[in-house]
Amino acid sequence: MAATTPGPGGGRAPRTGFGLIGPRHRRHALTTEALDGLALPVGDDGVVVGVDAGGLPAVLAVSRPSTYDLVLIGGLWTAQVLALRTVATGVRVAVETGRPQAWAGLAHAVADRNVLAVHDVGRVPTPGASAGEPVLVVRDCGMRPPRGRVVSAPWRAVLTLLPYAGPAAPPLVRRARLVGVQRVSPQEAAHLARLVHLPPEEQERLSTLADGVTLWCDGRDRSLVTIRATDTETGLLGKPRRVD
Repeated sequence: MAATTPGPGGGRAPRTGFGLIGPRHRRHALTTEALDGLALPVGDDGVVVGVDAGGLPAVLAVSRPSTYDLVLIGGLWTAQVLALRTVATGVRVAVETGRPQAWAGLAHAVADRNVLAVHDVGRVPTPGASAGEPVLVVRDCGMRPPRGRVVSAPWRAVLTLLPYAGPAAPPLVRRARLVGVQRVSPQEAAHLARLVHLPPEEQERLSTLADGVTLWCDGRDRSLVTIRATDTETGLLGKPRRVD
């Protein structure tokens, strides 16, 4: 419906695009100086992957209308926490793994294969994905993961877990939109620093990171994030650990 306003000559000119005319109130306005007093928690929607160096929530938006590949060079514990928190946001998770027994406890806790399903390597079906039903595929296929039959697509992100920065890491890291690195050896740190363009001080830090700490790199920005596990996560998955 279009409202009208007085037009030239006293007629009524249509007002389109603004809806109905409602009650008239004085506009609320703030001075530039007063804006500094506002503290609003504005951020992206997504999965809280931990807290950053300033203690603020670090949020990862895995549901995107474009292809999105992620690589985590780290431990199973971190990958499972991310999977569990992703499920909690309403995103379906499909796990492709060569060690299904390691994921059995998590799958049992979720207790719904439509929400979190575990598949053998090469046996994960291609899940349909949409804005209303986004999907995260977690590939836990060892040091040399085979070529995945399920690739990233709009509303379907793919997270590849690598225990170490081995021979398979360079092509996966170069293709990924986001790379997470946990504690690695000094030799691996030097190799990864060249791949993701880390300055020397951050390269050195990679070999001393505590369990549950990840350096996330997206090519432009970097953020050191610590997972603060909930009691439920600790009870289900144990304490943070880098090596399983």
